[in-house]
Amino acid sequence: MKNILILGSSYAGISTAHRILKQSSKTGPVKITLVSPNTHFYWTMASSRGLIPGQFSDDQMFQPISAGFKQYVEAQFEFILASAESLDVDNKSVGISGGRTLKYDFLILATGSHYKGDTPLKGLGSTEATQTALHDFQAQIQKAQKIVVAGGGVTGIEVAGEIAYEYGSKKEVILIASNPTLLHESPPFISKFATKELHNLNVTLKLGTKITSHTHSTPDNKHHLLLSNNEKLVADLYIPTFGLLPNSSYIPSNFLNENGYLVVDDFLAVKGAKDVWAIGDVSAVEPSQFIYADKQSGFLAKNLGLLLSGKPVLKYKVATSRIFGFQVGKKAGTAHYGNWVQMPGFVIVRVRKNLFLEKFVGLLDGSGL
Repeated sequence: MKNILILGSSYAGISTAHRILKQSSKTGPVKITLVSPNTHFYWTMASSRGLIPGQFSDDQMFQPISAGFKQYVEAQFEFILASAESLDVDNKSVGISGGRTLKYDFLILATGSHYKGDTPLKGLGSTEATQTALHDFQAQIQKAQKIVVAGGGVTGIEVAGEIAYEYGSKKEVILIASNPTLLHESPPFISKFATKELHNLNVTLKLGTKITSHTHSTPDNKHHLLLSNNEKLVADLYIPTFGLLPNSSYIPSNFLNENGYLVVDDFLAVKGAKDVWAIGDVSAVEPSQFIYADKQSGFLAKNLGLLLSGKPVLKYKVATSRIFGFQVGKKAGTAHYGNWVQMPGFVIVRVRKNLFLEKFVGLLDGSGL
C-alpha cells in the first residue's frame, strides 16, 4: 500500500484526495493522509460577498473537513490538524507543528495562497483565525461610512461592487488601482465593462494611482492613506486586495521561483524532487484560480493512477488562454476566454447567483467530482 501525503485542504488538496481514493479499487490500495491547519473548509469563491454583513452564515461559508471524508475507513484516510513546517525530499519526510515528522511514498503539495495583511478573502492560518477576522470585517463594514478598496483585479472589483451594491449612497466606496485601467491584462472590453458597472454603483475610481503609505490611527480609528499623486485620504476602513502570496514558507527555496511559487515540470512534478507534485495556487504553472486547480487535480489523480498501475504517465497541457468570470454587484457580470466573451452577462449572474455554494458539499465529500 502506497502512503500518499497531501499538504493543504485547498480546493486542489481535497478534490485530489477524493479522486485518488475513488479510483483506488482499480489502481490498488492507498492510504491518504491529509494535513491542514484548518478544521473547516472555507468557501473562498464567496468571500467577496461574505465580507458583507448578513449575506452568508458561518455554516454556509465553513464546513468541517473531516465530515467530508467519513465514508472512508482509517486504513484509507487520515486527517491531521497541523501546519507543515519543513520538507526533506531526500528522506521523504515532512515536519509538522507539534514536533511530528510524517513519512511518505508520494507527496502532493496543495497548500494554496493568502493575501498580505489580515483580509479574510482567503484563509488566515486556521479556521478560528479566519472566522474571527471575517466577523471583524463584517462589523467594520457595517459601521464604516468611507471605505477604500485597493487593487484593480477581479477581487478588488468584486469587493468594491458588493459593498456599493448593498449600501448604495449610504457609504462612500473608493477603488484604487495602480494601473491606468482595471484588469489591465484582460481584453479592453472587459476593463470597460468593469469601469462602467462600478460607476453605475457610484464607486469612485482612482486609476494609475498607488498607495505609498498607510497608517491606522488608534485614537480616531481611521485609516490614513497617502497616494502617489500626493493626495491624502482618510477612511473608516481600508481593504487591500492585492499581494497574493503562495503558502510555501515550509519549502526549501531551491524548489521555488523568485516569487515563492513551486517550479514544476511537464507532469506537475516538483523539479529536483522525487515523487513530489504541486498543484493549485502554490504552483507556478497556471494562474491562481479554481478552474485551474480543478484541472490540475483531475490530471494528477489520473497520472498517479497510471503510475500505480505501472503504465506510462501523461504530460500536462498548460492552458494557453486565460478564462475567468466575475460580477460587479449582484446584477452585472461577464466572463471571457482569451479575447472573446464566453457567456452573456445575464448567464454569468444566473450561474454565479449563490457563488457556487450549491457545489460546496459535493466538492467536500467528493460526490460532485
